[in-house]
Amino acid sequence: MIHTKPFGTVTLLTIDRPERRNALDLEHCELLLHAVQGAVQAGTRALVITGEGSAFCSGADLGGVYGPEFRIALYGMLGAITAAPIPVLAAVNGPAIGAGTQLAIACDLRVCAPTARYGVPTAKLGLAVDPWTVRRLALLAGGGAARAMLLGCDELSLDAAERAGLVDRRGDPADALAWAERIAALAPLTHRYNKLALEDALEATDPAPAVLDAFEACWASEDFVEGRTASAEKRPPRFQGR
Repeated sequence: MIHTKPFGTVTLLTIDRPERRNALDLEHCELLLHAVQGAVQAGTRALVITGEGSAFCSGADLGGVYGPEFRIALYGMLGAITAAPIPVLAAVNGPAIGAGTQLAIACDLRVCAPTARYGVPTAKLGLAVDPWTVRRLALLAGGGAARAMLLGCDELSLDAAERAGLVDRRGDPADALAWAERIAALAPLTHRYNKLALEDALEATDPAPAVLDAFEACWASEDFVEGRTASAEKRPPRFQGR
């Protein structure tokens, strides 16, 4: 479930799957997309996205996320956040892993609690995040941190994430709401322009065909199947590179 709660000119969206540490499945990607679009259409001036309980978003729900429908829903939801003509803040109240990191970096600003941490452990699972995610992560966190996360599967604690630029302010969801309320009092047309210009700067180039081919090859590989099987069987994967 995605809870929508208005606070004057600000809307708080909460991913409410604490039993799954707010992992995203196809349904919740679609629900979050509709919640973002609905809040924008209702005239909210700023959005705050957070997770219920102790996690922001623990990633993709490994119970059944591997089909193309999930990828379409995930990237559609992330696209709705970046396309929203208003500031979107992530209140990262705990771990933001995999799709959680993607969700956080799709937002414009990140307010992080002491328990926040980021990670993109796709190489442990034999799958891949899209070139948009790689580019955005590298631009926001820098090439060194992005390589450590993507190639080394390192997780960034609050301090490391702040040094990398993935923490705009420290605080809890209440702090994020307070900041969003101050932001919402600023000029909406200027916000719309600034966000369009920032997104244009971040997305100035299209990925090379070879990059897209390599991305699709990960999802079509035997290693992809092995990663899913190993996760279900709770054992280390045996990757073969094919």
